[in-house]
Amino acid sequence: MKTEVTERDREICVALAPLLRADGLYFVGLDVIGSYLTEVNVTSPTGIQEVNALNHVCLERNVIDFVEQQVEKRVAP
Repeated sequence: MKTEVTERDREICVALAPLLRADGLYFVGLDVIGSYLTEVNVTSPTGIQEVNALNHVCLERNVIDFVEQQVEKRVAP
């Protein structure tokens, strides 16, 4: 079921983003039930297939491009 990101969802993301980035985690799944964060999925974030199907997009290229950019930043002299 397609849903909109709420203001509370955004607050949770803003609060967690610095901590996740500091640990080198840029692609994670956040499970929110009601207005509460219930789980942070760092080893197997999912949702791309659902986003693709519900929004008629193909996010895989964007995700891979982003990952490659991050790797280049880490190995660049």
